[in-house]
Amino acid sequence: MTRQRDYEGEHLPVSMDMGTRVDAGENACTRASQCAGNDVNVYAHEHVHANEHTFAPAQKTQKCVVLGVSACVAIYKACELIRQLQKRSFDVRVVMTEHATHFIDPTLFRALTKHPVAVGLFDKPSDPIHHISLARMADVFVIAPATMNVIAKLAAGIADDILTTSVLATSAPLIIAPAANSVMYEAPASKENRRKLAARGVRFVEADAGELACGEVGKGRMAEPASIVEAVCLCFDDAHHANALQGVDASAQLAGSVDASSQLTRQRVASKARKELSGKRVLITAGPTHEYIDPVRFIGNPSSGKMGFCLAQAACRLGARVELVSGPTNLSAPEGVQLIRVTSAQEMFKAVQERFSSCDVALFSAAVSDFRPLECADHKLKKANNYNSLTHIDLVENPDILQQMGAAKTHQIVVGFAAETSNVIPYAREKLVAKHADMIVANKVSATQGFACDTSQATLVLPQECIELPEMPKIQLAGEIFHVLVKRLLSFA
Repeated sequence: MTRQRDYEGEHLPVSMDMGTRVDAGENACTRASQCAGNDVNVYAHEHVHANEHTFAPAQKTQKCVVLGVSACVAIYKACELIRQLQKRSFDVRVVMTEHATHFIDPTLFRALTKHPVAVGLFDKPSDPIHHISLARMADVFVIAPATMNVIAKLAAGIADDILTTSVLATSAPLIIAPAANSVMYEAPASKENRRKLAARGVRFVEADAGELACGEVGKGRMAEPASIVEAVCLCFDDAHHANALQGVDASAQLAGSVDASSQLTRQRVASKARKELSGKRVLITAGPTHEYIDPVRFIGNPSSGKMGFCLAQAACRLGARVELVSGPTNLSAPEGVQLIRVTSAQEMFKAVQERFSSCDVALFSAAVSDFRPLECADHKLKKANNYNSLTHIDLVENPDILQQMGAAKTHQIVVGFAAETSNVIPYAREKLVAKHADMIVANKVSATQGFACDTSQATLVLPQECIELPEMPKIQLAGEIFHVLVKRLLSFA
């Protein structure tokens, strides 16, 4: 009988530099470092057999994450995902499809988790219904990477292997991190399958855009482990999650240059700061502004609004009442956030003026156009008949929203953003003073970094210090910004 393959697109059943298949009996420590690309703590020279299943329940003091792994080149990221989950004191159990074992031997995951790895429905484990046991022990069920084949099965309710039967049997929240060739990822059937699952309450950590293993460039790269960990953390009630985080190094603090491996997660900030931000009003601006020349042309910039929307999401989950004033974007309002959509700088200024006096914290992450045309034509200007009008446009200055709100503040904490191509910190220090801000989030932009990206590297510039952060997902950066606000600036910290 021919097996149906579940590796696809980005998923090639070949040997690769970043992820050599790990065979039982080989040194798991050596292979782990090849797959994860960094120092993964495993037990060297420990020879274990992945098919010797004894599925003991997770410790009661720990939350259990069951990680489903399907056949995909991105499987090497699962090693780092396990490591990051363990650093946050989660107990991790791994379930693999049989095709996934063509990429990594289950021995590696057993060495990383110190638990047996479930692969086959009929492995004759000590627990004859181990898919039910796995389903019951899961506090959160994660599939990363998830192929389009596995997603299609789940959308159709098919349960024909250990992974899909465990998912169908669990009542735990389900998080899926897809990975595929860009054409497969955007295929109508794939989109419909994701839509069906999302409608049932499945949470997706969407794939990133970039270069894929097949050589194409597009959307389909599995999200980075930090983004998936963020999604896992958000599944837990803050009070319970605070207990799960007691094992995290409490001495890890934001000061000077911060090592990403010791970074407090945004969710740890949430567990500590929720009572302080509960009932507080946070005002955020996001996205670009469009200053129209005529109905089809405008002056603008490539801001995607992602940073502002991440800030709104983080603030809302910290207990704040959030108002988000956004320029033109394709983003949906985060749950619980009041979204006010505007187009021009003048519209944004008016919306901010109406709300600023009642807010406690204002974060101005929008990329506001400095100038607008003196006049906007009410019809399209034809190039042949309006050459001078299109090549010589009279401009007037837009209101400086950050500067005016900074000067008008009474009790508010004001945070500005500075995107620079050079001299990032000196310019940010100047802006801190000139705009009457309490903090400037400064980052360098280039063709490959900054606008429209899902990650960012930033420096938080305050009057007495600079806090340099490593590159991280913008949702995580949003949490770090609020952590500093609570610890350094807010009077009730």
